[in-house]
Amino acid sequence: MPEVWIGPRRYATKKARQEAVQAILGRYGLGQDVDQEDDDLLLRDLLDMHPDAAQKVGPGVDRFRIIPTPRGHHKGPEAVLVDGSKVAFSYQKCLDAPTHRQRVLAAMRTEIQPQVNAYYESRKGSHTLVSDESGQPLAPDDTHVSYFQGPRFHDIAMEFVQAAGGFDAVDLTAETARGLALFTDRTLAERWHAHHQEHAVLGLLSAKENLRRPRV
Repeated sequence: MPEVWIGPRRYATKKARQEAVQAILGRYGLGQDVDQEDDDLLLRDLLDMHPDAAQKVGPGVDRFRIIPTPRGHHKGPEAVLVDGSKVAFSYQKCLDAPTHRQRVLAAMRTEIQPQVNAYYESRKGSHTLVSDESGQPLAPDDTHVSYFQGPRFHDIAMEFVQAAGGFDAVDLTAETARGLALFTDRTLAERWHAHHQEHAVLGLLSAKENLRRPRV
């Protein structure tokens, strides 16, 4: 059985992954904020896996709390957004097999990762590892490349996909164990690289600053 993941966390089975989420729900009472950092980070990565993640995350997640599920028999997570609005989501939907749409968006991130890495290295090489929000110096292991100064990655990607003819027009290679895939059409991939290079406005934030920003 292949390994499964939530963000960088690896699980031997789907059951073990589900139990990790259920353990978080069990640690908190109804209405209680999720205040343990590891639990908060896992729920952020989990929400990114939701089929409607971009809509759920909205302007960015401030924190999570535990609420009763619609039928009231179980606990479920709720995202409290930075604008104060609250969005409940099904953790089961997050753990379902990704749709083709989700797989394409994930592949699009993989395709442009060299651009993100190059941006980080250019900032490091020019000794400007500082937060573009607060101006505070950043340690290399506390530095996140963010889209907060311009359009979201999701919006850049959606514009490209629509121009390409929709998600069904994008074929992907077989996925690795980590679920990573690439475009089979390398000409289309190069067009995507150029589109991202033209429209992305990258910047640096600390890990804590980046937590409250949309990651999709």
